[in-house]
Amino acid sequence: MKIRNFLYVAVAAGAVFSSCQQNKKPDPAMADTTADKVGQQVNLPAPYETKSVKNFCEVIGWPKGKTPTAPAGFKVSLYAEDLNNPRNIYVAPNGDVFAALATTEAKGLKKAGSALVGKTKSQNMGDSPNTIVIFRDSNGDGVVDKKGLFLSGLNQPFGMAVIGNWFYVANTDGLWRYPYKPGDARITAEGKRVLKLPAGGYNNHWTRNLLVSKDSSKLYITVGSGSNVAEHGIANEARRANILVVNADGSDEKIYAGGLRNPVGIDFFPGTSNIWTAVNERDELGDMLVPDYLTSVKEGGYYGWPYAYFGQHEDPRLKGQRPDLVKSTLVPDVALGSHTASLGLAFYNGDGFGSKYKNAAFVGQHGSWNSSKLVGYKVVAVPFNGSKPGKPEDFLTGFIADAAQNKVYGRPVGVAVAKDGSLLVADDSGNKIWRVSAEK
Repeated sequence: MKIRNFLYVAVAAGAVFSSCQQNKKPDPAMADTTADKVGQQVNLPAPYETKSVKNFCEVIGWPKGKTPTAPAGFKVSLYAEDLNNPRNIYVAPNGDVFAALATTEAKGLKKAGSALVGKTKSQNMGDSPNTIVIFRDSNGDGVVDKKGLFLSGLNQPFGMAVIGNWFYVANTDGLWRYPYKPGDARITAEGKRVLKLPAGGYNNHWTRNLLVSKDSSKLYITVGSGSNVAEHGIANEARRANILVVNADGSDEKIYAGGLRNPVGIDFFPGTSNIWTAVNERDELGDMLVPDYLTSVKEGGYYGWPYAYFGQHEDPRLKGQRPDLVKSTLVPDVALGSHTASLGLAFYNGDGFGSKYKNAAFVGQHGSWNSSKLVGYKVVAVPFNGSKPGKPEDFLTGFIADAAQNKVYGRPVGVAVAKDGSLLVADDSGNKIWRVSAEK
């Protein structure tokens, strides 16, 4: 009889596991979690309970006129198309929308598309476009009327931020800033690297995201691990698997929180200075391990990677190496499903989506490669009751075209709330940005 680990957490995650079921009779304890409420158990299977598999999707692109699906009362429209791997979205204080076009680089593949427009292979591989484009809705009708190339010559850009008269870009190898005035349609001035960062990483862990402190004096920077589970040695992980914090000029770097395998999405809970992050967890322990998660981030906190996962569950591949760190591992707040590649994060701070989604966290799930069945490939919403998170719910679906054939139309990543209260979703493999708005 296989031993199972039980962990009490602050939220239920029943919906998380339901999309990852195997072709066998469900375990009763697992089945019970689908109806759990806040404060009950999350059931984690033993490592290697199922075989680790490589199961990649095939991106076939979106048929003309077809869109993802949102809940009743919401409308999905095309915000932008013919982009070259739009990976992340940033909404500036003046309402301008920026998209970072970048992808995992794989040598020997033909470069796909141009910097701004052009069809791509939609495989998230090849030479990265390394540009940022700008979109402007001048009259506030929800339709882009001005767009163009904003910044080029970058190195796998992802995070973007405006502080005063500076536009910041987090490339995979460093934090750069450029002279900028609100309303600028393009930056041609030379930038300056104010902080060097460890480049690249395991699989897709090249992304570096940014969050500006409430007083605009500091920048929080997410840096993913350089391996799955430190198989290249812990020395290779210096400054990785962390959220760093620096002054706006790049000085005085500190580790804000550690043990976060690949923290990509980062945002403040509305009305507070409490940081939350979406974390893409480790692979190769089986279909049901390890759950990606959404969590509040405690300054100085340690979240387990690589020695432990989802609280004090020791990774068997590093058994006995750091019992002190296993013991000190903090439990994340919300499980988001194993191998879902939960990357994008934006709290809904508007009023247009109704009370159910007020302060909800929207998480872009890029989708699996290490699960026997496709999981993720959607945007989920995590509702909040005050400051307490509830159970994740599907919000934007329809990215999977044929589950049996592993075919998908696209893959959602970055999410952002536009100035008009709509939700923008970057679909990097579909080469589009989707807009979700409340029906009037």
